[in-house]
Amino acid sequence: MVQNPLAYRMRPSHIDHIIGQEHLVSEGKMIRRMVEANRLASMILFGPPGTGKTSMAIALAKSLHMRYKLLNAVVDKKKDMEIVIEEAKMSGQLVVVLDEVHRLDKAKQDFLLPHVESNLITLIGCTTSNPYHSINPAIRSRVHLFELERLEPDDVKVAINRAIVDKQNGLGNLPIHISNDAYTHFAQAANGDLRAALNGIELAAYSTPKDQQGRINLTLYIAEACMQKKSFSHDKNGDAHYDVLSAFQKSIRGSDVNAALHYLGRLIEAGDLESIARRMIVCAYEDIGVANPQAGPRALAAVEAAERVGFPEARIPLSVVVVELCFSPKSNSAYMALDQALADIKHGDIGDIPPHLKDAHYQGAKSLGRGIDYQYPHQYESGWVKQQYLPDKLKHKKYYQPKKTSKVERAFKQIYDNLD
Repeated sequence: MVQNPLAYRMRPSHIDHIIGQEHLVSEGKMIRRMVEANRLASMILFGPPGTGKTSMAIALAKSLHMRYKLLNAVVDKKKDMEIVIEEAKMSGQLVVVLDEVHRLDKAKQDFLLPHVESNLITLIGCTTSNPYHSINPAIRSRVHLFELERLEPDDVKVAINRAIVDKQNGLGNLPIHISNDAYTHFAQAANGDLRAALNGIELAAYSTPKDQQGRINLTLYIAEACMQKKSFSHDKNGDAHYDVLSAFQKSIRGSDVNAALHYLGRLIEAGDLESIARRMIVCAYEDIGVANPQAGPRALAAVEAAERVGFPEARIPLSVVVVELCFSPKSNSAYMALDQALADIKHGDIGDIPPHLKDAHYQGAKSLGRGIDYQYPHQYESGWVKQQYLPDKLKHKKYYQPKKTSKVERAFKQIYDNLD
């Protein structure tokens, strides 16, 4: 008989056994209040992998002694859902735990929604995706949304302890002896993914031969071998990836070099050079801009070097420029000025181009008043002459508002004020 994985066997059977997620299940919190009131509402549980979304859903049903069915929006067809609904009609209310709920297609959604609204079924959807990005509004409007947080190493240690001593569902029948270093590594290397930690320790327990005393000694070396790359989990197409990209750019903008290098490291581990390149170049122009005009070309040069050499050497030019971007003075005055100009244009505040600026390079232009009285700046010793360039209705507009964050922009400001 094939045995279910340890992570499956160790799923909690009651709300009191849920690990972590105190913001949802501790005394006075919303999900705890639902259980105590014996009124479980339809909901979507979302959060990183291995945080216990499906386990929590099943534990809630079991806490209230409600029957439940586990479905998957990708694997299970509409016919499977019809069978579940017929069962609910025959025997009363049913909890439907729906994994990968963000993948629910329109036909399945249209079928389930009336039964959710009538309370025939209590739908608990589970997903790693941000429901505001990935869940159809028709579903979102009918359920509560609860975010599960990544588990801390101490939470993972609690689960490991349970698994080692549990003789019915865990590894309690095995003579396991785990070193403190290995214990800590399993908890930390999982990076908050409880499933990864339990999978790792199960592999270690069953693949490690017994010593002469008949014990299974789990050392740090074994823990490292069994966890492998589990210490870092990063989906380049997932919501968490965009959170890292956002944190990366905001750390550069905030001049926090340590945070910027940390998030750069996470993106490098994910192997996403394209996104790193795009964000670095955007940072150089959006957040630094005219405060350090060389930041843009230098960022582009670093990106080109990184693309040419590839990983792992690509990290070297990337790190150099990230440090420079962090310590560069910051100014968004140039693109903010352009955005104001664009806003005027979009609202119809355009006006006619002054006649002396219009194209005069064709026969008959002068008879139309084109180019007359235009003053050519290079004919003046200073290279500048005062004349109107903006349309009449905008001639008093000042889009560019220089900052004082760098010598460069202070120099720009001085010139700007002198030209006024």
